[in-house]
Amino acid sequence: MGWIGKLLNGGDEKNKAAPVTAAAAPEMIRQPASITEIDAIYYRWLAAAGSAQASAQAEQQILDELTRLAREPIAGAALVPRIPAIIPQLMRTLQNENMSAAELSRQLAQDVLLVAEVYREANRPRYHSRYNASPSINNMEGAIMLLGQNGMRMLLARVAFRPIVSMQSGGLTIRTAPLIWRQSEKCALAANLVAPAMQANAFDAYLAGLMANVGLVVAFRLIDQMHAPDAFPQSDAFIAQVFAQARILSVRIAELWEFPASVTNAIEHAGVDADTDPQAQALALGDRLSKLRMLVDTGRFPADDPFVMAGLGKSELLVFDKLADDEDDEE
Repeated sequence: MGWIGKLLNGGDEKNKAAPVTAAAAPEMIRQPASITEIDAIYYRWLAAAGSAQASAQAEQQILDELTRLAREPIAGAALVPRIPAIIPQLMRTLQNENMSAAELSRQLAQDVLLVAEVYREANRPRYHSRYNASPSINNMEGAIMLLGQNGMRMLLARVAFRPIVSMQSGGLTIRTAPLIWRQSEKCALAANLVAPAMQANAFDAYLAGLMANVGLVVAFRLIDQMHAPDAFPQSDAFIAQVFAQARILSVRIAELWEFPASVTNAIEHAGVDADTDPQAQALALGDRLSKLRMLVDTGRFPADDPFVMAGLGKSELLVFDKLADDEDDEE
C-alpha cells in the first residue's frame, strides 16, 4: 500500500553520503484510516462492485429516496420486519436485577424458536468449560441460570434482530444481508467489550451495535431495486452519503420501535461527534473494529496491514482478536 517507506539521504553520486541502513532508517507513521475510508472499502467489498460506475444522476435518485425514508421512518421500517412481540416483554423482565428464572422460562415458552435458541446457546462448549457445567443442559431454568442475565439479554437481542437482515429479494440483498448481519454481531460484541472503559452501559452499547445497521439494510435494498444492471453506484461522495443517511434512518426506526434514548443517541452521534457521548464512543469504536475484522477475515487485508493496525492500542487489539471468526462465533 506504500504507507511505510524509508528516508534516504539525497545528493549527487560523487558527494553522496553512505546510505542509511534499513535498521537505522526511521519509518513514516501511517495515520489511522478514517471511518470514511473504511466505509468506502467495506461498501465496495460488500457489494462486490465492479469497475462500471453509475451516473451521478442515478446515484442522486437513490440518495433522494433514502433521504425520504429517513423523513418517513414508518415507510423505512416497513422494509424490515418488526421484532417479535414477545421480545420487549422479555427485555423488561431482564432489566429487573431480581429476575426470576421461572418467570422468564414461562415467558420464553411462548416462542418455540426462542426456546431452541436458548438451549443451543447454553449447550455451547465454551459455557461447559468456563463454568464446569453439565455436558448437556436440558431444562430451561438451568439454561437461563447458566447464561446469566447479561448472556440472556444479548442472546435475545441477537435473535430479535436476525430476521432484519435475513430477508432476501434481489441479488445484491442476497449477497449483502448475511455479511451485514455478521458485522452487526461483531460490532455489538466489540461495543459491549469496550463500553466499561468508556463509562458506557455495556448492554446499551450491544443493542446500539445491532441496531446501527438497520438503515444500511434498507439502503442496500433500495440500491438493489434502483441501480442499472450495467453500472453500480460507488463514487466516494455517494458512499459517504449512503452511510450518513442510513445512520439517520437507523435512528428513526429505533425511535419508532421505542428503543432507549441512550441507544438512539449513540447511533446518531457515533458517526459525527462521538466524543460527546460515551455510548457513541463505544459504538464508533465497535463499528471500526468490526468492519476491519470483516475485511481481514475475508482476505481483503492481512491482519498486520498498516491500514488495519494503525491507531489500535493494546486494549483495542485484544478486542479485535476476540472478533476473529472461530467456533465460538454466533453463527
